[in-house]
Amino acid sequence: MTVAIAVLVVVAAAAISAIAGAPLIGLMLRAVQPGVEMRGLLRGGMWIGILERIIVTVSIAVGEPAAVAVVVAIKGLGRYPELRATKPDERADASERFIIGTLASLVWASALGIAARLMVQAWVL
Repeated sequence: MTVAIAVLVVVAAAAISAIAGAPLIGLMLRAVQPGVEMRGLLRGGMWIGILERIIVTVSIAVGEPAAVAVVVAIKGLGRYPELRATKPDERADASERFIIGTLASLVWASALGIAARLMVQAWVL
């Protein structure tokens, strides 16, 4: 039964991270960059962010924080060509949006992963 509770806690943390993270990060980006529209730039950002938060939350919750480095590396390498190809006058805004969004997403997902890990350790072990 204790394994089932641990799995349930980790799945719940991942779901909260993914579902609540998207609007939370969006609100933060709008607060930090009011009036900046990035239509067409950084396509798929919301879906990438959701997957990123799930992976980060689960990896920290199960005690594998090294996976966070892999996520950051893949995301950075994957976005670099798109950011580099952006028009010079839009590049600064796009890069700033990418960095702020990524860091906010990582902090949110990490916090939920840590909370899930502490809950599992307190209740199950």
